[in-house]
Amino acid sequence: MLLWRGKNPNEGFSLYNGGGMNGTSQMMDFLEEPLPGVGTYEDFNTIDWVREKSRDRDRHREIASKSKESTWALIQSVSDAFSGWLLMLLIGLLAGSLAGLIDISAHWMTDLKEGLCLSGFWFNHEHCCWNSNETTFEDRDKCPEWESWSQLIIGHGEGAFAYILNYFMYVLWALVFSLLAVLLVRGFAPYACGSGIPEIKTILSGFIIRGYLGKWTLIIKTVTLVLAVSSGLSLGKEGPLVHVACCCGNILCHLFTKYRKNEAKRREVLSAAAAAGVSVAFGAPIGGVLFSLEEVSYYFPLKTLWRSFFAALVAAFTLRSINPFGNSRLVLFYVEFHTPWHLLELVPFILLGIFGGLWGSFFIRSNIAWCRRRKTTKLGKYPVLEVLVVTAVTAVLAFPNEYTRMSTSELISELFNDCGLLDFSKLCEYVNDFNSTTGDVLPDRAAGPGVYTAMWQLALALILKVFITIFTFGMKVPSGLFIPSMAVGAIVGRLLGVGMEQLAYYHHDWTIFSGWCSQGADCITPGLYAMVGAAACLGGVTRMTVSLVVIMFELTGGLEYIVPLMAAAMTSKWVADAIGREGIYDAHIRLNGYPFLEAKEEFSHKTLAMDVMRPRRNDPVLTVITQDSMTVEDVEAIINETTYSGYPVVVSRESQRLVGFVLRRDLIISIENARKKQDGIVSTSIIYFTDHSPPLPPTSPSMLKLRSILDLSPFTVTDQTPMEIVVDIFRKLGLRQCLVTHNG
Repeated sequence: MLLWRGKNPNEGFSLYNGGGMNGTSQMMDFLEEPLPGVGTYEDFNTIDWVREKSRDRDRHREIASKSKESTWALIQSVSDAFSGWLLMLLIGLLAGSLAGLIDISAHWMTDLKEGLCLSGFWFNHEHCCWNSNETTFEDRDKCPEWESWSQLIIGHGEGAFAYILNYFMYVLWALVFSLLAVLLVRGFAPYACGSGIPEIKTILSGFIIRGYLGKWTLIIKTVTLVLAVSSGLSLGKEGPLVHVACCCGNILCHLFTKYRKNEAKRREVLSAAAAAGVSVAFGAPIGGVLFSLEEVSYYFPLKTLWRSFFAALVAAFTLRSINPFGNSRLVLFYVEFHTPWHLLELVPFILLGIFGGLWGSFFIRSNIAWCRRRKTTKLGKYPVLEVLVVTAVTAVLAFPNEYTRMSTSELISELFNDCGLLDFSKLCEYVNDFNSTTGDVLPDRAAGPGVYTAMWQLALALILKVFITIFTFGMKVPSGLFIPSMAVGAIVGRLLGVGMEQLAYYHHDWTIFSGWCSQGADCITPGLYAMVGAAACLGGVTRMTVSLVVIMFELTGGLEYIVPLMAAAMTSKWVADAIGREGIYDAHIRLNGYPFLEAKEEFSHKTLAMDVMRPRRNDPVLTVITQDSMTVEDVEAIINETTYSGYPVVVSRESQRLVGFVLRRDLIISIENARKKQDGIVSTSIIYFTDHSPPLPPTSPSMLKLRSILDLSPFTVTDQTPMEIVVDIFRKLGLRQCLVTHNG
């Protein structure tokens, strides 16, 4: 009997019948030379971690024994040991360079929707005005070199017609960018859509999706990511950057034999590449390593931890050298708050955590319901139309509101901002009372008309973001979820922060404020509330905890705000878990039907191995291959009649004692090869899996020895093994199949 994990033959577990005896002796046969294809895996199958690890141990042992024989072998052994670090260096350099390219291109194309720089069309709005000599500090975003589309087309930028023209150009550019993105994805690399993290989690758990991390996917994902972000859709580039970095890792693995030929070793590299991806997405190298460990990796040995750390460091260093934002920072929203937080503020922080958990659960349920609808109805047949409709709705609703018109990263940067004397944002338009000011730190002040305008504009932006993100995530364009989730939380946080600030200003003599809010002192930082809200909503959607807090403090440089961030992240996880156990990535894995055994999930089976194995009581008898009495024709008939991915090899039909396990793919390749290359192999030739074959009569056809493709030590459990233990064995050892025996 056999327990099976993988896409073939059935999802989940399936079973056949056999027993257990291990052999170790080697036999010389025509398969002495390894055949191309034997020992490899088919697409949409699960790898055998145990077999891959033992292969690597054998390879390592061979290199170690040879290294004592000659200097050349010693050099080869040293280069083999060093190849992993060299690979990490290359991944870091490539991932950092691509991230810098994506950041710069997306910034320029986002600004292209509003106008053009006359001094050089390749400058974005900010860089255009930096180079201008006529820019004043108050109007630093206005300069004669930058002209809006209405100024370029009709010569002036004021009036209703100019506004309508700018509006039209904004929507037109958004539609052009999203149309190009969806056509490129559809035509060249269908795997380039979405965020890619659910699939990467599945691949790292040992599943094979050929082409998902290939060169076409990398090229198209990089180009379409810039287009999708620039189109103004409610999506981020952070999740897809993990996919881009993993593509870099997979492609660079082909330069080294050690990683090219071993699927388990390659997955260690991909874990490190995922860390490099988060490192460049957020400028958070340590957060990247923790993200890979907590969220995406299935198998994470200590060696991978160091290598991930190195890859993330190199990637962050490369991005910092490119300096895509021109501010010597790795991210767009680096902030420095100057005021300490007070213990009583933990109450609003926990409220933000509760909101994050509720919104995360609402988002996951709504998005999965919509994606299921897309899969099961006609909607899924028109991906281009869907993208264009969502883009048009987003652009038409976004343009009138300045907070939705700007890119989401800029919006978060604005919301995190701590108002100082030099800020001219609407959110910082307070009623000035400079008599009580000391130094350049502004005291608490009454909100001016600008702040009130900003509040209702942000409330409208929140409604748009909350609902439009549900329809955007999962479309046939690259779409990340980190930035839209953070934007929702940051808006709610900023609204609450301004509310608290005004409450403290007008009622500073209340008991709760009197302890730490004296008149004219700055005691509440609205930007901090935005930061905590962003962490809470991101935690509610992804269910990250440790890595989330580390990413947030690396992202913003706010080291002393770790406790508020931890409180919000934990609260949001508790609230979200109480409503539904799955994060967004696990929910998408389940929706797509990938075979993924979640390490964090508890299984409470009361069954035994014999209850879930196949064949069951009324099923046809077990398909087995005998060790020395079946012909080529018999084996080919079994292969054609069944869809199993492998077969137990037993002593004989009568004595079903297990000899070993043979994979279907290896059998097919070996028989085809023998028919072509070995004389006398015909349909009536007998196949032997034993060490010694009995003497044959002279008239009989040649026999085929396939001992070398037989796995002589398949993993076995008895039929009375409890199912929880079986599931644990599959999870912890990464098994592909497990044989169930009764009295051997």
